[in-house]
Amino acid sequence: MPSNPCKQAAARSVLQKADAVCFDVDSTVCKDEGLDELAEFCGVGKQVKEWTLRAMGGDVSFREALSERLKIVNPSLEQVESFVASRPPQLSEGIADLVALLQSRNIQVFLVSGGFRRIIEPAAQLLNIPHESIFANRLVFKNGQYSGFDPEEPTSESGGKTRVTGMLKEKFGLKNLVMIGDGATDMEASPPADAFIGYGGNVVRDKVKNNADWFVTDFQELISALQEAKELSS
Repeated sequence: MPSNPCKQAAARSVLQKADAVCFDVDSTVCKDEGLDELAEFCGVGKQVKEWTLRAMGGDVSFREALSERLKIVNPSLEQVESFVASRPPQLSEGIADLVALLQSRNIQVFLVSGGFRRIIEPAAQLLNIPHESIFANRLVFKNGQYSGFDPEEPTSESGGKTRVTGMLKEKFGLKNLVMIGDGATDMEASPPADAFIGYGGNVVRDKVKNNADWFVTDFQELISALQEAKELSS
């Protein structure tokens, strides 16, 4: 089912006058799912992917899926650091150009992810996104062994991205905030986000494709919309 033309036009307008854009990371900014890749690295990829699919489809609570997946992976601090060091970020096609264009227009860019800061940070560095603009989960270790995740991070549970976008709007007085992502938890963030753009360049989730304000499979569509707005205003 294609995006509703009226909803798509409205989302396009919000993007063109945006003062901030929030991006999901796994399967959006990056081509893969960070926790799935860590699970593969630790030898338990298949079991974890099954939980990821259920979580992204909205069939179970995010915190339940996160907890269960991490119990399976049970990564040590040494394994996480080795994983990050051996695996450069696999950025999605066009994301670097889109983020650079937004930044050149002084549009704030945030990464809002149910993934983990330590895995996300290298991608943020490539995109010149500062540490304080990352909202993600934090792994907790005791004596180098996995002991859990920080439950105080809002993105550790369902509805976390909704809370983050609401907080950002209030903190910075944002009038036009766009959320871009591939999953159900991203779609939940609008509202308070003023528009949700579903991204299917890496994986297409029917729930998102059918319900997003605007659904794209190539970031060039968003770049073109921004460039078009600039040309019309000049």
